[in-house]
Amino acid sequence: MPPRRKPRDTLRVERVGVPRESWRDAYHFLLVQPWSVFFALVIALYLGLNLVFAFLYTLQPGSVAATRPGVLSDAFFFSVETMATIGYGVMHPETLYAHILVTTEALFGILFVPLATGLIIAKFTRPSARVLFSRNLVLSRFEGVPTLMFRAANIRANQIVEARMNFTLARTIESAEGHRIRRIFDLALLRHTNPQFALSWTVMHPVDANSPLFGFSEAQWREPGLMILAVITGIDATTSATVHARHVYRGEDVLIAHEFEDILTWRGEDVVHIDYRRFHATRPSPAA
Repeated sequence: MPPRRKPRDTLRVERVGVPRESWRDAYHFLLVQPWSVFFALVIALYLGLNLVFAFLYTLQPGSVAATRPGVLSDAFFFSVETMATIGYGVMHPETLYAHILVTTEALFGILFVPLATGLIIAKFTRPSARVLFSRNLVLSRFEGVPTLMFRAANIRANQIVEARMNFTLARTIESAEGHRIRRIFDLALLRHTNPQFALSWTVMHPVDANSPLFGFSEAQWREPGLMILAVITGIDATTSATVHARHVYRGEDVLIAHEFEDILTWRGEDVVHIDYRRFHATRPSPAA
């Protein structure tokens, strides 16, 4: 069995000299963060705002009733009560300075809570697909033709209808004029659509005379920057939303003269058993 590699779903890109527009992209930045990072940022911002206002309250001793002069913790908890509009009635502003700060902080609270709530709702309702891609591509013969294959499976207990697979090759080539350019080649599939993607799908690209991979040598598969991208799109049958998933393969992920092991077993006429424990398993096959 081939060594286990960390799955890839995107290409790492290092951008240099891009104009900074961080505030314009703040919504997108927060939306794509993992839940742990998202909540850590929201909590840090919430605590940071309250600490700032707590410090401002301590600048004027006696501005807030029932707080000890210069004690930041008392001012901090008063700030929390103000921003959350709790109002226990023990601590309250006593000076014009404190009233101005309370008014300003209440405005921040009115803006912060809906923004955080809206981001949480947007993250929860963002359409997503749970598609498992095989760790490797295999190159073996299918109906007498060398064929590049990989597996995809919908591991969510629903269906993706009208699923469409897009399979492309990206590599750096040298033009007749000596320019090195990045080229994208479409890899034709035996079947690029699946009307009801609920189980496993073995995607096949015939490496015939019309294929950009025709005549590829072992050295060409190991070219730096060679990338094969699989993108699946479809409609989630539960939410009716368009979903997508993608996976990036390198030349080193191609196993020549290998084939996938069987994972589907029919039990009766209408029950199919799929064994995900062998989803990535391959075995040697006749040379491609």
